[in-house]
Amino acid sequence: MTLNPETAAAEPLVKGWATTQGGRGGAIVRVTNLNPGGPGSFKAAVEQKGPRIVVFEVGGVIDLGLTTLTISEPDLTIAGQTAPSPGITLIRGGIDIRTHDVIVQHIRVRTGASGQAKRSGWEADAMSTVGARNVIVDHCTMTWGLDENLSASGPRFTGKTVEDWRNGTSRNITFAYNLLAEGIADSSHPKGEHSKGSLIHDNATGILIYRNVYAHNYERNPLLKGGVQAAVVNNLIFDPGAQAIHYNLMDLEWTGQRPIAGELSAVGNILRAGFSTRPDIAFVSIGGVGDLNYYGRDNVAVSRLGEALPMFGRYTTSPAKIVQRDKPALWPQGLDVLPTNQVETHLLRFAGARPWDRDAHDLRVLFDVAEGRGKIIDDEAEVGGYPVQQMTRAAFVPGDWNLDTLEPKSGRYPGQRDDYVAQPTTSRDLQMREQQR
Repeated sequence: MTLNPETAAAEPLVKGWATTQGGRGGAIVRVTNLNPGGPGSFKAAVEQKGPRIVVFEVGGVIDLGLTTLTISEPDLTIAGQTAPSPGITLIRGGIDIRTHDVIVQHIRVRTGASGQAKRSGWEADAMSTVGARNVIVDHCTMTWGLDENLSASGPRFTGKTVEDWRNGTSRNITFAYNLLAEGIADSSHPKGEHSKGSLIHDNATGILIYRNVYAHNYERNPLLKGGVQAAVVNNLIFDPGAQAIHYNLMDLEWTGQRPIAGELSAVGNILRAGFSTRPDIAFVSIGGVGDLNYYGRDNVAVSRLGEALPMFGRYTTSPAKIVQRDKPALWPQGLDVLPTNQVETHLLRFAGARPWDRDAHDLRVLFDVAEGRGKIIDDEAEVGGYPVQQMTRAAFVPGDWNLDTLEPKSGRYPGQRDDYVAQPTTSRDLQMREQQR
């Protein structure tokens, strides 16, 4: 069927505390090849100066060759939805965002061990913000990270005051509708086991983690470090190993500084255990020496067989505590929240890169989540290894797209299946759709 152009687009971009327009109104920069660098490459496009919208006239795999691509020029939108099927997948590397006002949509990053020896030092994130601000990572897939799959990081102490610290690290960051899966465990990271979902580094603030699927990551689903201020809303956490959501202000990292409390609002999330999950897991755990001010509502945590798991746990003998609040200390204005009985179905349909045109690995992971299968892995070869795709080409025609929203005017995205049903805009729309089924 052909979707109505007025309703076919995905939901409006969720911004949270990020106020960015990305590269809106700037130059259109075309990616015309799959080379790791040079004219027409993705690397050259993101390194260009000035406001810009990066679009793709090519689809397939970009091999980064065991390097991390750094984005240091601001005012950028990366529109992976414009690529011809099968879309854009980066392998054997990752992306660091070290600037401000960046929007990244509909790309896949599959880092992987790539045959590197255990503890040899290859430890790339799939994607990370590093001291960045006003960044949105929306509808992307990050798998096989050697450090984390998707993180908000940066120096923990810049300047003399807490406000200085917050201004010196990642802030006003939104991670929405991403698939964050299969962090690589016993592999090339120098510390050994390192299957991790997301690290939100000390003093990061204005962090919204919204409607993501975390699957088969041993820890950090996510981990919030000391002094973090974040909202974690409508996420599905499946088959974590030892920790789901956890908070840890580490005394060894804060030597000489007074610990400050973290702030977490967690609403409408689901934790489902899997075959890799320890039986003593809790929805939220605390370690370290700092308190966490916590507001929680409508969260669900169950074992593999559907039995209730504890909401709270601890892995410290220090006096650090989870201080429960009756209202959130921080909350993004106008944020839509699904009830938990709708979260899993919604995210399995719409999370990750190009949900209208998913690749084989995304389909595998999401079907495993739906069926309660799969496990934490030590190497991407265990699940089929890097994708092999033929390069495809299609010209980008600006007149076919709404350049403000990066949605196709026809209502059909490149590679869209005929049976793809457009994403509801709000929980009310979703409820109405379910009533009509």
